[in-house]
Amino acid sequence: MEAVPPRARAYVVCVALGALVCLLPLPATHAPWWVVVLLAAVYAACKQLAPRRFTGPFYPVLLAAAFLLPPPAAAFVPLPGALLARTGQRPEALRRTWRAAQLVLAVWAAARVHWELGGRDAVVGSDFPYALLPAALAVTAFCLVLTVLDGGILALAERIEARRVWLGLFARSLAPVAVHGLAGLMMAVLWRSRYGPVAALLVLLPMCVTWWAYAQYHRERAAHQATIRALVQAVDIKDGYTRGHSERVGQASVLIARELGMDDGRVEVLRFAGILHDVGKLGVPTRLLRKDGPLTPDERRVIELHPEYGHEMVRGISFLGEARSAILHHHERLDGSGYPYGLKGAQIPECARVVAVADAFDAMTSTRSYRRARPVGAALAELERCAGAQFDPRMVMALTRAVDHHGWHPVVTADLAPPAPVPTARSAGPPRPGPHARTAPPAAPPAAPAAAQGAPPHTADEHGSRTAEPAPAPGPDRPGASDSAPDHPRPRAAGPAPPGAGRRGARR
Repeated sequence: MEAVPPRARAYVVCVALGALVCLLPLPATHAPWWVVVLLAAVYAACKQLAPRRFTGPFYPVLLAAAFLLPPPAAAFVPLPGALLARTGQRPEALRRTWRAAQLVLAVWAAARVHWELGGRDAVVGSDFPYALLPAALAVTAFCLVLTVLDGGILALAERIEARRVWLGLFARSLAPVAVHGLAGLMMAVLWRSRYGPVAALLVLLPMCVTWWAYAQYHRERAAHQATIRALVQAVDIKDGYTRGHSERVGQASVLIARELGMDDGRVEVLRFAGILHDVGKLGVPTRLLRKDGPLTPDERRVIELHPEYGHEMVRGISFLGEARSAILHHHERLDGSGYPYGLKGAQIPECARVVAVADAFDAMTSTRSYRRARPVGAALAELERCAGAQFDPRMVMALTRAVDHHGWHPVVTADLAPPAPVPTARSAGPPRPGPHARTAPPAAPPAAPAAAQGAPPHTADEHGSRTAEPAPAPGPDRPGASDSAPDHPRPRAAGPAPPGAGRRGARR
């Protein structure tokens, strides 16, 4: 991210000044400088030799410095390595400064806690188990400082709620940092023993094995991402009308999941579910996906098989987890009139209910061949109107809160050109006061295609095609029916049997 908000830059400057204050007493500190230089060189070498995203296993070097040295000397150890290591992201200088200042403060805090509790004497005298208590508190301080600083920069740069970020980061970081703390304590004790620094550095060998395993995990994860990217690109090529739709649905699903307080693992699964929800369109004839005119009942039944096609395509991909059920059931409705199996209420998996709302939201706020994009506010109002019958009210409210707080600014890497800004007025009247994207003045939508102008009302779906039947006004016999939620066709009246009738459960 090249454009760093001014408030985030100011935050980095403040953190850097705090780190400088921690280092000011360094010249007057009585410390074994050969130990300081050796540990700083080891940390810098590890940073240079290892890929930049796998730096976590080298925390033992920093924590060993916190256990061996006075606070100012310990705080100097990460400085050369953090300043010299490339981040691979712009602005490079700002990111290096941030990382160096963050580690200086964290190591200084850990060393200060350890020093005040008499941990240095316990390490020198190998006084166990007493040495474990100051070490544990020092590790906690190290983790807490990293968490607070990271949470602050995320809250300022990405407008994420700071309290939730802090709690999440601390919960995820404490266990790994505690393991590194044990390794750092082993290094410190061996360093002060008769075996000396060489034996202490041997502790890094198991950490290198950990780094290798971590690297293998990330390589596998990169392969997963490449697989998903290939599938999404194939869908975008086949159905050009909805290019970028899958990525936007993934981003909206993440917004909902985070608003609901789901853990990072489930958030990632829902991102996959949103991105791949329409992968089954690869099994639908291209002529149907690109058809400009009305769909016949038989053609609609063919298109409505795409959730089952998608489920069959991804059922063997284990890392997708519950995303597979979201792909299969994202067109189900709470009132049981959806497809492919007509599930009702809680029978529909939670992840599918999230993707259903995200899918409809993006479809309504995107310009299609058969109609103009709706303003974000109008789309949210339509989702709220259909909540309880078509959509899960909890998911709708979560999306509404997330958009109010963060705005809706999807970034789609699949687009050849940046998408036009989505109009964000809540209604046709004056915008509501507030700083959020929903309240911005609506942009003029592009003109609808000639084929769609002057045509009678139609229901629409995400495939870029329209049905020929007019959309009746909602009434008591059609609760929550939405002729404007394009990705979720409204229930059909008497006529051809809905897809899946007589065969529900046969293709599970």
